Amino acid sequence: MKKRALVICPGRGTYNATELGYLKTHHAARQDIIAAVDAVRTAKGQTTVSQLDAADKYAPSVHMTGDNASALIYACAMSDFAAIDREQYDIVAVTGNSMGWYLALACAGIVDLAGGARLVNNMGGVMHQHGAGGQIVWSICDENWNVQKDKLLFINNLIIESSIISEVSIHVSIRLGGMIVFAADEAGLKWLMERLPKDDRFPLRLMHHAAFHSPLLNHVVPIARAGNPLSDFGAGEIPAIDGQGRIWSPRAFSREAIYDYTLGAQLTESYDFTRAVQVAAAEFAPDTVIVLGPGTTLGAPTVQALIASGWRGLSGKADFQARQQEELMLISMGISEQRAWALS
Repeated sequence: MKKRALVICPGRGTYNATELGYLKTHHAARQDIIAAVDAVRTAKGQTTVSQLDAADKYAPSVHMTGDNASALIYACAMSDFAAIDREQYDIVAVTGNSMGWYLALACAGIVDLAGGARLVNNMGGVMHQHGAGGQIVWSICDENWNVQKDKLLFINNLIIESSIISEVSIHVSIRLGGMIVFAADEAGLKWLMERLPKDDRFPLRLMHHAAFHSPLLNHVVPIARAGNPLSDFGAGEIPAIDGQGRIWSPRAFSREAIYDYTLGAQLTESYDFTRAVQVAAAEFAPDTVIVLGPGTTLGAPTVQALIASGWRGLSGKADFQARQQEELMLISMGISEQRAWALS
């Protein structure tokens, strides 16, 4: 009997030095997917993902910029998605974090492979050229991955306080399981780094990231719409859950509505990855959650979101790890030992 699987797509920042060669190592046989992405890049005179992935050395100034990282991550994630054994798993829903929404659209069949490659590549370029501000990550959970209510209250007060200071612009960009990602202008980033309590490696300024999912990117909306046609969007084949926790069921929505969200509110309003995961888990009752590669950073936020909602009675990190030893509740395809469980 097939297992019901929720698939989660990664966002920016997941193709790092340890992922160099991901396509060559895991997907040498998936030249159809890689070639489709390469074709989009070649048509624009850009370095292909094949070349980027095959580089001798990882260069942050090359591999981490939006115009290159986005397409690389898309090629890796879509290849991982295609590699999932459909005899073992019935994919009941897809969602993603931030840029992962574009990938989720492609996995769901709302845009096709080439359309998704164009969308990701175009938006990566738009953000690289026209992005403003930046992002800072701050942890809001304890060592057992339970969200701390006092930190949530602190954030709410911080946002209120910043709203009355005309010199700074600060917003909640992403609710990411046990982390909050802030979007801010340069003055706001400096203010946040001074105000946020320091704990381990947090607060952390994300390099090569703009103020995604905030009003600071209002100016990007018309540019994004000009470069991405409505005709690329279709009816879909698998339910997709967006950054507001809304379910887009196949043939049950207008393409105008999903286009407006994708190239509108998704760019300028807070992205609630936590809610997306919780809604998907509650509504589609998966047996397994599969996080696509590249990278391994999205596994913890996914589990933290599930812990916060008490999915299957999960009470914390220790509880999850114990159960994971008995049967994989979450398969991270960026982890070599785990990806084998998703393959035929």
